[in-house]
Amino acid sequence: MDNKREYAIGEDLSRMVLKHMEDLVYCCDLQGIGVYCSPSLEKKLGYAPDEIIGVPFSQWGLLEETRSWQDIVRNGRGELQVTLKHKNGAYLPYDFHFSIAEETDNGPLFIVVGREVSLSGSEIDILKETMGMARIGSWEWSLPDDRVIWLGDVFRMLRFDQANNTVTSKEVLSKFSPRERERFLQSLGEALESGVFDFEFRHTIPETETEYLHLRGTVSYDNSGTPVRMSGTVQDITDRKRVERKLQETVERYNSLKKYNHDAVFSLDLRGHVINANAMAEKLTGYEISKMTGQRFSMFIGESKLRDILSAAKSNFSTPAIDKSINSIRQKDGQEAEVLATVAPIIIGGENVGFYIIAKDIREQKQLLIAKEAAERTNRAKSEFLAMMSHGIRTPMNGIIGMTDLMIEMNELSETQKEYLEIIRKSGDTLLAIINDILDFAKIEAGKSELHESTFDLRLAVSETLDILKIRANEKGLALSFDADPAIPGLVIGDPDRLKQILMNLIGNALKFTYSGGITVEVSCLSQAAQQLRLCFAVKDTGIGIPEEKVALLFKPFSQLDQFMTRRFEGTGLGLAITKKLVEMMEGKIWVEQHQGPGVTFKFEVTLGAVYPQEDEDPGMEQHQGARKLHILIAEDNEVNQIVLQKMLEQQGHTTKTVANGYEVIQAVAYEAFDIIFMDVHMPEMNGLDAARVLKETLAPGACPAIIAVTANALNEDRDLCLQAGMDDYICKPLKSTIISETLQKYI
Repeated sequence: MDNKREYAIGEDLSRMVLKHMEDLVYCCDLQGIGVYCSPSLEKKLGYAPDEIIGVPFSQWGLLEETRSWQDIVRNGRGELQVTLKHKNGAYLPYDFHFSIAEETDNGPLFIVVGREVSLSGSEIDILKETMGMARIGSWEWSLPDDRVIWLGDVFRMLRFDQANNTVTSKEVLSKFSPRERERFLQSLGEALESGVFDFEFRHTIPETETEYLHLRGTVSYDNSGTPVRMSGTVQDITDRKRVERKLQETVERYNSLKKYNHDAVFSLDLRGHVINANAMAEKLTGYEISKMTGQRFSMFIGESKLRDILSAAKSNFSTPAIDKSINSIRQKDGQEAEVLATVAPIIIGGENVGFYIIAKDIREQKQLLIAKEAAERTNRAKSEFLAMMSHGIRTPMNGIIGMTDLMIEMNELSETQKEYLEIIRKSGDTLLAIINDILDFAKIEAGKSELHESTFDLRLAVSETLDILKIRANEKGLALSFDADPAIPGLVIGDPDRLKQILMNLIGNALKFTYSGGITVEVSCLSQAAQQLRLCFAVKDTGIGIPEEKVALLFKPFSQLDQFMTRRFEGTGLGLAITKKLVEMMEGKIWVEQHQGPGVTFKFEVTLGAVYPQEDEDPGMEQHQGARKLHILIAEDNEVNQIVLQKMLEQQGHTTKTVANGYEVIQAVAYEAFDIIFMDVHMPEMNGLDAARVLKETLAPGACPAIIAVTANALNEDRDLCLQAGMDDYICKPLKSTIISETLQKYI
C-alpha cells in the first residue's frame, strides 16, 4: 500500500515539475514521430500537444546541415543545436540534450530536453553595438492593445521621444508623408494576410535631407488565425539608397549614351561574345539585339580579326592601332558596311572584364566626300573655263577699246567722228562691265561680288548710259528723257560701273518692249544723313506692260515672262536677276509698279556717299605729273595688243621695246636696262609667271625692273597668282590710257 502511495505521489510530482518547467521536454520514436511534449512547448513555440503528437519532428524542427536523424539515433546520447519553427513562422535556436530510453513498453524512445539559446551580457553588448553600426533597430506591435515598442536606434530614425519607448500605431503613421502613408497601409494589409512585412519608404525630416528606412517583420496569429503581434526590424538604408541612386544615374547615363549614340555600340566579353548592343548596331548589322546576344563577334568581322582583338584585350589593348583592323562590318544580307571603329576596354574594379566596339558607319560620309570632291572638280573646271573665256573675250576687246582710245586722241577727226568713237568706247566699257559679271557669275551666286567705289558725277553717269542707248531709241522712234532732283549733289561716291549696268539692264528692257512713246529716267533724293544719300531711281516706259501674275518671275535667274517673249526677244534671262543682286549690294531694293495706261515702272533704291565742295577748294588746281620718261619693256605675244600698248605708252612720251615670250624677256633684261616691264601672263615657251620668278631670283632688288602683270584673266585668284610669282602690280585687259597713266605714276 505504501509503495502504491509513493508511486502516486511520484507521478503527481513529475506532472507538476513538467508543468512548471521552462525547458522543453519532448519524446518521439526512433522514426521521429512525436509521442509526448511538455506544456512549456506550447508557451514557447505556440503549438498545442495535439499539433506535436503524431507529427514528424522535421515539420517544426531543423537539424544542423552536418547532422542527420540517423546519426543522432546511432549515437544514442549527446548534445546538438537545432532550430525550431515557431507557430507564427519565426525560427528560434535551441540547445538539445538527448538520450534513448530502452525500458519503455512501446519500444525505444528518443527523449529530448531543450533550452532556448540565450545571449550573455557581453554578447548582448556586442549585438547592440553591431545593430547601431548597421543602423538597425527592433520593434514589436501588439495589435489587441495597439502598443508599439521601439528598441535600439529606432528613436533617432523616426525622431521619437526616447523617454518613452512605447507609442501607438497612430503616432507611427504621423511620421509618414501622405503618399508614403497610403503605401504603408497597403503594405501592412498585405503583411497581415501573408505573415511577412517588407516595406521601404522615404522619410523627410524638417530642415534636413531625406532619409530612407527599411521595415521588416513577421506576424503572429492566435489559434483562430487572427493576427495578434508583429515584430521585426527597421534599418536606415540612406547610404545604400544614395549609392544605388548614383549607380542608377551612371547606368542611365551609359544607357542614354548608348541608346542615343549615332554610332553602333557592341559590348563584348573577353571570349568575344556579344553581351549587348544598341539600336544603331541593329540598324548597321540588320540583326535584332536578341539575335546578336551570345554570338561571337566574328560573325561581323571574321575570326582572324576577332582573335587579334582578343589578344590585344589580354594586354589591356596596349597593341597600337588595333582599332584600324576593323574597317568593315558584315551585314545580315551579306553586304559589307565600311566603318570607322574604336575598341575600348570595360574596366570594373580595376579588372578588365570585356570591351566595347564602337563602329561609325562611314558609307554616307564617303558618298558625301565623293560628291564634295566631284563638286570641287566641277568648280575647278568651271573656274578654268571662266578663265579661258575671260582671256578669249578680253583679248579682242583690248584691241577694240584700245584702238578706239587711240583714235579719239587723233586731231584729224571731225566732231561727228569723235562722237561716234566716243559712243563705241563707252559701249565697249559697258559691255566689258557686263562681261565681267557674267564671267564671274559664280562669285555673284556666292555673294562675294565686290563694289569698287570711287567719286563720280551721277548726272553724267546716267547721261552716258542714255547716250549709249540713244541709237536704239532713235531707230524705234522713242524718246529718252532724264530728270534729277536738284537736291542731289554734283559728285557722289559709289560704283559707277555697277550703277550703269543696272540702268543699262532696266532701260534696255524698256526699249525692248516699247513701240511708241518713250522711256523716262527719274532720280529723287529720299534722305540725306551726314555723308550718305538715299536715292530712288525710276525707269518708266510706255510699253506693253507686265501681267500681274508674272511679276513674281521677273527677278529669278533664267526667267522670262512667257514663251512668246522668248521667241520674239533674245536673252538669257539673267539681266534682272543680276540687277536685283547689284541693287542689294548697294544696300537697296528693287520692285515693279503697275499703273493705269500703257507701260510699267521699275524702281530701285540705293545708298551712295555724298561729296560736298569745300569753301577753300580751288577747282582749277591741277596736280602736275612728273616729266620723267621711262624705258619700258612690253612682253606680249598678241600683235594687236603689242601695238595698242606700244602706242599708248609712246603717246605719253615713253620709249618701248617689244618681246613675245618669257625667254626673250630674260634676254632683253640681261642686255638692256628697263624701268618697267608690262608682262603678259599667257605667252608661249615661257609664260609671264615663270619669267617673273626667274628675274626676281637672279637680279638684285635694286636692279630688277618693276613688273606689272597684264592679263585677260579677271578673277581674283589670277591676281593672287601674279603677286605670289613676284610681280609688283596687276592690270586687267582691255587697257585704257588713263589706267596705264595712273599705274605708271606709282613708279615715276
